[in-house]
Amino acid sequence: MASLLESGWQYLITHFSDFQLACLGSFFLHESVFFLSGLPFIWLERAGWMSNYKIQAKNNSPAAQEKCIVRLLLYHFGVNLPVMIFSYPVFSYMGMRSSLPLPSWKTVLTQIIFYFILEDFIFYWGHRILHTKWLYKHVHSVHHEYATPFGLTSEYAHPAEILFLGFATIFGPAITGPHLITLWLWMVLRVLETVEAHCGYHFPWSLSNFLPLYGGADFHDYHHRLLYTKSGNYSSTFTYMDWIFGTDVGYRKLKALKSTQIEDSSELKNN
Repeated sequence: MASLLESGWQYLITHFSDFQLACLGSFFLHESVFFLSGLPFIWLERAGWMSNYKIQAKNNSPAAQEKCIVRLLLYHFGVNLPVMIFSYPVFSYMGMRSSLPLPSWKTVLTQIIFYFILEDFIFYWGHRILHTKWLYKHVHSVHHEYATPFGLTSEYAHPAEILFLGFATIFGPAITGPHLITLWLWMVLRVLETVEAHCGYHFPWSLSNFLPLYGGADFHDYHHRLLYTKSGNYSSTFTYMDWIFGTDVGYRKLKALKSTQIEDSSELKNN
């Protein structure tokens, strides 16, 4: 497996420059993972399949879904791609490389864990700031146009927010100068996580059912349903920041209430 991966990587670095791989390659990978993981949730919503796992009963109209896709393409080509191009010198200066040998799995795992911890911390505070009155009205309200989120709405946001919260994602790699394959893995994991958090479905196989402190769709959907001043649940991937600062109290109370109602219902059935 390792030799196959190295052979494939050798092909890439032989046929493409560092700049092409880091900028255009990263952009192509992001778009592929993002749309391939996000589009199926539009299809699920329109077809009405697996509706018993849907968190909210309300559906988005086809026009609203199409508006999201068009805006996303504009933002991705007009904001994301230029950011990748102009940030390349920074990553390169900090030591990012694409050459062989590939990093060990221990190095990759350590860096990815560090990125998740750092991103959660920065994102939490950035997100809370965006929920102040002026910034919410003029910036963050764009993202909250979809009170019933679906996978692709994860990156539907004002260009200023894309830059502001995007900083949380790229800061870790920017200061550590990882191998490009580590950066790509980090990007894929973050895309999959944020799409899942906005997908609007809570499945029996959702990670939040198995991974402690993982937020997931149910946690973030609550954030979209409530008014900006009362929503809480500001965390990105893991929920420890909300727990520490008590900004998930409303969500935890709601979960406890639902759990009690389910238990009462089960007891009535048994009797």
